[in-house]
Order: sequence, then C-alpha cells, then structure tokens
Amino acid sequence: MEMYSRVIATGSALPKMRVTNDDLAARLRVDGIETSDEWIRTRTGILERRFADAQKGETTTSLAVAAARNALERSGLRAEEIDLIIVATTTPDMVFPSTAAHVQSAIGATGCAAFDVQAVCAGFIYALNAADAMLRAGPYRSAIVIGAEVMSRVLDFKDRSTCVLFGDGAGAVVLQSSSDPGVLAARMYADGRYDEKVLGLTARIDNGAVVGCPYINMDGRQVFKLAVEGLVNSANEVADLACVRTEDVALFVPHQANLRIMSMVAKKLGIPEERMVKTVSEHGNTSAASVPLALDRAVTSGMVKPGELVLLQAVGAGMAWGSALVRW
Repeated sequence: MEMYSRVIATGSALPKMRVTNDDLAARLRVDGIETSDEWIRTRTGILERRFADAQKGETTTSLAVAAARNALERSGLRAEEIDLIIVATTTPDMVFPSTAAHVQSAIGATGCAAFDVQAVCAGFIYALNAADAMLRAGPYRSAIVIGAEVMSRVLDFKDRSTCVLFGDGAGAVVLQSSSDPGVLAARMYADGRYDEKVLGLTARIDNGAVVGCPYINMDGRQVFKLAVEGLVNSANEVADLACVRTEDVALFVPHQANLRIMSMVAKKLGIPEERMVKTVSEHGNTSAASVPLALDRAVTSGMVKPGELVLLQAVGAGMAWGSALVRW
C-alpha cells in the first residue's frame, strides 16, 4: 500500500513584545532621514512585528519548543510517538547542537531523529518536503516540522530598507503517515547565482571572532522580481503534479514577506485575494516561521475545511524557494 503524509495539527508561538511601525520610526531617525508608519506600511503592508527578549528567556529554541508543544497537544499524540523532528531556522541559538536536538529534549521525544534545515525564508517548505519524503519512505510514521526564527538579532537598525521588514516567532505542524493523500506534491528549488549580493548575511565565527557582516544585506528590487517569478512557477508545477488547477486552491498560504509580492503572485495564479492568508501586517517577515505561523492562524480561525486544497510557498536567500500543495 502506498503511503502518504498528512498534516494533523498546527501550532505557533510569538514573543510578547509588540513593535509597531511608530516604535521603529522613533528609533530610525538616522542621518537626517525620518521614517514613518506610512512609509513602512505603504511599501510592505506591515503594521507591527514581535521581537524576542532574550533577558526574558525568549530564544529561537524556546519559541520552537512552545510551537512544537502547541502542535503536539492538538495532535493527540504523545511525545514518545514522534519519530522525527526537523527545525528550519537561520537564527539558531548556537552553532551546534542543533535546535531540533534541544526541542527533542524539551518535549521528551528522546531517541527520535532530529536535525535542522537552513534555507532561510524557504526553510519550512524544505523541511516539510524532507519530512514528507521520509514518512512516505518509512520507517518514520510521525514528525514535527518547525520553522523558528529570531531575526531581530541580525537586523541593522541603521538600515531602514531591511530592519522594518522582519520579526520573530515560530510555527509548527505535526505530520503523520497515512494511506490517504495529504501532501499531494512538494518541490524545492535553488539558484546559487543569486548569492549574498542579492540577499545574505556573511558573518561567521573564525578563531573566536566574528568575521564578515553580522547584519542582513538585501537588494529589494532583485528579490521582488525573483520572488514573484519563482513562486508562480513553483505553484504551477506542484499543481500540475497533483493534477489540479491553481484556481481550485481554497486557501493560499504564501510567505509573509511583502503584501505586494503576495498579491501579485495570487493574481497571476488566479487565486482570489480573499482566499489568501495575510499575517504580514502583524508579524512582518519571520523567515522560516512565516508559513507555519500563517497556516496556524488559518487553521485556528476556521479558514480551511477538511478536503480543501491548501497551497504553501516561500522564497528566501540562496536564492531558494518552493511550494507544497496539501489536501486538508
């Protein structure tokens, strides 16, 4: 019997600190240039975001653990029934051990496979694809896939072109193997020609010192163009593989990076904007946490019904991008 994987539960976690556009504008009066709520909102659709407070114990790991526990509780599974934990993050709390290993320890899933995936904003799609393949192949039967980020640690608050975009948070899903199709098709892509000059963070640890730039660098115009093209093409491919039309998608959960990108992709795919989940105004771009956070919002608010088609997709540095088509 052919096996598939199904999403049986979602979960999320957000830091307590809300940072509004006005809060950032007050902080960004640099070199005589003033930033305003209107300047941020009209370019991005973002109104506020959450920032983690490490002094209060809010870290990438703590957010990932909270999201995993949330999803696990809703799934009805016990921690010892989990065979696989994959965490997508580009802002781990340490080089190693992995964030996934710390999540495993915290939730009591000792002994299962646990590893991290680094594909920046596309990380959750990569992690979901990997978990789906492993559950289909066996012997794994249940998995927690998490996207978790503390992007506020790598923002240059003298660069308004990047620091207004990002936020912190974590989202998670529980997958279970099933004879009924759940993840219908998923694909990952990358093009390394568009390297750190387009979007990157070049810092590394070398002999005890930080070498390179510890802040995000981005060419916004190039990212916008590549994002729209990549997301539209990947959505069409997974729809073809699943033998459905993008117009049949009941819920569109795009990467929450920029409202203009999201709306343009939806239009090109023939998906009415009212079917699109929008959390970017509240969360900003939470990188690998973006898609699972938005998905959890949709699930908990009743936006998706059993049997409906859900399109998930994200794009990030690498450049890396991907889509997944799920039957709920």
